[in-house]
Amino acid sequence: MKELFRRLFSKPGLATELVAASLFANILALATPLFVIQVLNRYIAHGVDSTLATLAAGVLIAIALEFAFRQVRLRLARGVSVTPDERSSMAGFAILVQAKPAVLERIPPGARSEIVGGATAIETAYSATNIAAVLDVPFSLLFIFVLFLLNPILSGIVAAFVVVVFLIGTISAYSLRKPTRALLETSGPGNALVSTAIGEMDMVRAFNAGGFLLGAWEKHVRTVQGLRRFVVSRQGLLQTFTQSSTALMSVCVISVGATLVVLGEFDVGAMIGANILGSRALMPISRFAQLGEVFAKARQSLDLLREFTKVPLESSTGSAKTKYEGGLELRDLAFAYPGSSGPLFESLSLKLAPGTVLVVSGANGTGKTTLARLLVGLLEPNRGQILVDGLELKQVLPEWWRRQVIYLPQEPTFLNATIAENLRLANPDMDDRGLNRVIDAVGLRHFLDESPKGFETPVTANGRHLSRGIRRRLALARALATDGALAILDEPTEGLDGEGSAAVYAIMNDLVKRGRSIVVFSHDPTIVKGAAAILDLNSKPVPRVGTLPRAVDGKEDAGKQEEARK
Repeated sequence: MKELFRRLFSKPGLATELVAASLFANILALATPLFVIQVLNRYIAHGVDSTLATLAAGVLIAIALEFAFRQVRLRLARGVSVTPDERSSMAGFAILVQAKPAVLERIPPGARSEIVGGATAIETAYSATNIAAVLDVPFSLLFIFVLFLLNPILSGIVAAFVVVVFLIGTISAYSLRKPTRALLETSGPGNALVSTAIGEMDMVRAFNAGGFLLGAWEKHVRTVQGLRRFVVSRQGLLQTFTQSSTALMSVCVISVGATLVVLGEFDVGAMIGANILGSRALMPISRFAQLGEVFAKARQSLDLLREFTKVPLESSTGSAKTKYEGGLELRDLAFAYPGSSGPLFESLSLKLAPGTVLVVSGANGTGKTTLARLLVGLLEPNRGQILVDGLELKQVLPEWWRRQVIYLPQEPTFLNATIAENLRLANPDMDDRGLNRVIDAVGLRHFLDESPKGFETPVTANGRHLSRGIRRRLALARALATDGALAILDEPTEGLDGEGSAAVYAIMNDLVKRGRSIVVFSHDPTIVKGAAAILDLNSKPVPRVGTLPRAVDGKEDAGKQEEARK
């Protein structure tokens, strides 16, 4: 409810119009019970047809106006939630694409999906229909007041039922908070199981993991079903209670009203009209009580979204140079993942002049990919500095820095977009000539010619449908689109055939000739031979930095480098 009031108060003019429309609609709703009273007391008593025609015409006009005001109110109510709903939908997704990866990775993928998906629950709760239902609640007092004018005793009976139903509904909504939050929390693991079953079909079948997944899914379903049964049971109980309360209230009103009629203190028309007024007074309270689960879900989703928005974002400001020359320096660098027993490496210091080729070696788990991510700015060191042409990477504008880097990750993925759109991600201004240049450089001309729509061929499943070799070469083409001064290549020839490896060697030779700095994570002997320096991450905790004989001037190819080194 706080969120609803916040939305209303953020647009006071619109909120005033909503309240006014609600007031007129509820005043006009009085026409029906008053019509019944007048027909029973005046027309039936005297039988004047013109009286009936006049009353009928009047109530029809009132009904039409009430309909019009309620429709206007719905349109106004939609205006209250349009902007907040868009913001909540955008906020969660914006965090996914702008948050610091190191922090975001601590949140399970299923939970991230649920947080973003919670925008649907928020939008449902604060829909125009629900806002209108909430606005009708205070006007129950209007019907009770009119009933009081007819008979204070009957108005007291109706007021008592209204208060009881309201309290029961409020208590029920409060009691649904914990199970609703538990449902939201369990949906994250469920999403992860579904994602695994859909995205990892081969692994599930090749290693007979179906039984394990089915067992995990069965446990998940039992938990979810138990929580849902509780929520549905509570909602069903509340719905039954409100329906029974309406019926019981009618019985009380008619019984007391009939007694008053017999005593001559009331008339039949007023008694029936009072029953209608009582039902109209209780109706918005009953609807409001049944919205408890909806508002509970929205509240939990809003709480999760607010927590999610506290995740620190990558900086949108920072330093940038007119031209980056390719210099790189690490000063006393150290990194450890949260909860690990020790650092992956520490006291790492080295300085690479522009045009230097550095090979980073190390066994699995020694931190090669982590170091690559540190250099790209996807992670931040626990200690020390990364300097690029003298600028500390923490102070550099991330967007500018990524345009200076030719980055090939070890396990590349893509957007579900066309090949051209994926290649242009880091360089949106690249023309068709540039697209063809990078495709030819990685040796994918034959692959592109065989693709159904060439550059407009869509990439699906984030590229998982592509063979590993094609995927890595396409990722290298995407990296080359920046034409950056620093190349960070994580296992560039891993999974490639001879033709693919030859393309990588040719690209690296070209980069060397053009004075580009290269940091390559590889055990490929051909690549190691062409390096000027080597960083061994097997040496723990302080990596060993070695210098190989410098045999290149930035213009010789890899073969000449090897000859000079020998």
